[in-house]
Amino acid sequence: MNRKSLAIHLMNRLSYPQKFLLIGFLFAIPLTLVMYLLISEINSRVDFTQKEIYGNEYLRSLRQLREYIPKLQLLNYQILNPNLSTSEGRNDLEAKIDKNFQTLANTDSQLGNILMSSENFNKIYQDWQNFKLRRSQWSLETYDFVYQRLATDIDRLSARVGDTSNLISDPDLDTYYLINATLRQLPEMEKILSEIRLISQKISLRADATPEERAQLITLSSRLREINDDLAINMEVAFSNNHQGNLRSALTEDLIKFNSLVKQLTKQLDQTIYQSVSLKYYAYITGSNLALNTSFKLGDKTVNELNFLLQYRIAAFVTKKQLIIILVLIILAIVIYLFVSFYRAVMQTVFVLDETSKKMADGNFTHKIILDNRDELGQVVGAFNKIADALVAANQEITVLNDRLKAENMRMSAELDVTRKIQQMLLPKERELKEVVGLDIAGFMEAAEEVGGDYYDVLQHKGRVKIGIGDVTGHGLESGVLMIMVQTAVRTLLAYNESDPVKFLSAINSVIYDNVQRMKSDKNASLALLDYEEGMLKLSGQHEEMIVVRCNGCVERFDTIDLGFPIGLDADIAEFVAEKIVHLRSGDVVVLYTDGITEAQNMDELLYGLDRLIEVIEINWQRSATEIRHAVIKDVRSHIGEQKVFDDITLLVLKQK
Repeated sequence: MNRKSLAIHLMNRLSYPQKFLLIGFLFAIPLTLVMYLLISEINSRVDFTQKEIYGNEYLRSLRQLREYIPKLQLLNYQILNPNLSTSEGRNDLEAKIDKNFQTLANTDSQLGNILMSSENFNKIYQDWQNFKLRRSQWSLETYDFVYQRLATDIDRLSARVGDTSNLISDPDLDTYYLINATLRQLPEMEKILSEIRLISQKISLRADATPEERAQLITLSSRLREINDDLAINMEVAFSNNHQGNLRSALTEDLIKFNSLVKQLTKQLDQTIYQSVSLKYYAYITGSNLALNTSFKLGDKTVNELNFLLQYRIAAFVTKKQLIIILVLIILAIVIYLFVSFYRAVMQTVFVLDETSKKMADGNFTHKIILDNRDELGQVVGAFNKIADALVAANQEITVLNDRLKAENMRMSAELDVTRKIQQMLLPKERELKEVVGLDIAGFMEAAEEVGGDYYDVLQHKGRVKIGIGDVTGHGLESGVLMIMVQTAVRTLLAYNESDPVKFLSAINSVIYDNVQRMKSDKNASLALLDYEEGMLKLSGQHEEMIVVRCNGCVERFDTIDLGFPIGLDADIAEFVAEKIVHLRSGDVVVLYTDGITEAQNMDELLYGLDRLIEVIEINWQRSATEIRHAVIKDVRSHIGEQKVFDDITLLVLKQK
């Protein structure tokens, strides 16, 4: 037996749950869980760390501005003191700053969109250009103010880069404390050292320090000592948690030297507490200079080591991702092999079943399937053989049932067709509408299904004109039958000359209510009736609003909520019925409608609405009733578009001649 046959034989010995569990576990777990979760997490960490590298690169370019701009500020006071020599001239410093700005501009053009730093950088660069143009006009106090603003803007840019580049959120202890040193502690100490140097330079131009200057030096010394202690502690934490072992050997010497210089300087500054002690301002300048230079050197080395750690971290992530991909590919190969074997085993059974089913389709129900399967497919084959035995009888029974169903469908279709024809026959004809004296009338009704539940009618009897419009809840056969009952009741009462609206509507309601109870139906109907005579309308019954457009174009809306009650909902509605009289002048237009118009929906499920209906009537009111009806129905159909019509649509337009 070869390997393929062996695989098929083994798969046939497993049950379907075992097969799917094996394939599903080997396929879903490695691919879905490992590939998605782990690789997505690794890619996220790589992107996170790469953004930190961008921030580190940006801060590296920004660092020299922290060195040169305070030197330029200090130069203004060194020139005034002949006892102090200046190693760099103003032009040299400005040239270095310009070069540094150019380097920073190149960096910002590459990383500005990623770190969202361009706005802050452009402000600093513009302030620097303005400074060079206007420096000859400023006093020393203005110089100091501009320098402080530049330093503040640099701090803001640094903080912005730290936030947007993830540096402030670094997850590892060694890199976190290195970032804390380069982003916060060292820049703040450099700022304090520059302020100490500047104050000492100012004092050197006079005989002694003022009390305010002594107080400033005391405050700066205290803050410097506090940050220096924190820096030493935090860097030791970074050294202790550094798995690569590169930090302690690379940074310890510079860190110790810097801490020592700062301690010496703060010890000297402690003498400023005593008013009687003559301060050694030149020593403060020298000490702060030495500390600053060491700080910049320590910061540069720290940035380099931090960059190495971040690159090492990315390399480790990439290696891990490659190992995961290799592992998943191996598992995927195993899954594919198992799946193919399983597929061949299943298809062998399916092929036999297919051949047998074709023979059964040709009328041969005696053929039996024989397979050496011990899994669920074997059970399917057994069940298939049993089904073949009962298929003939079932097929005969289904044929009989289909014949009955076709007959029943034909009967119901005939009943619906008869009901629909009766509805259409009961609607007022064009000649009847033209015979109404004083009114130009046009009506329209379209059912949402074969049989609708809307109602409108225009009747004349012995000089009286009775106009009705209504809407039975729902649509279909039951609603259509109820509508026919309403029409019959209205015509009957009109034939018996009933003119009182309360009695008229109460009688209709009584008939419909009794029939609804007998039918065990939950249907009811809104119904409004209008009596017209020589330009006067009497409106009664509860339905949608009646819209009247006067001959001057003004629109009036008549709410019917207080003029009646739904028909068939309660046994007695007499107390709810009221009457409203409306006088019509030549050219006045009256529009009656059902909610199938105002609640018609388009493909976005937006309703047609009463406001749009009124707008169309206002545009067309000067036209004939038939033209107004045509304009409204055309606009409603345009609104509905391809959407299904959910409710019956009925419209009745009356225009006083």
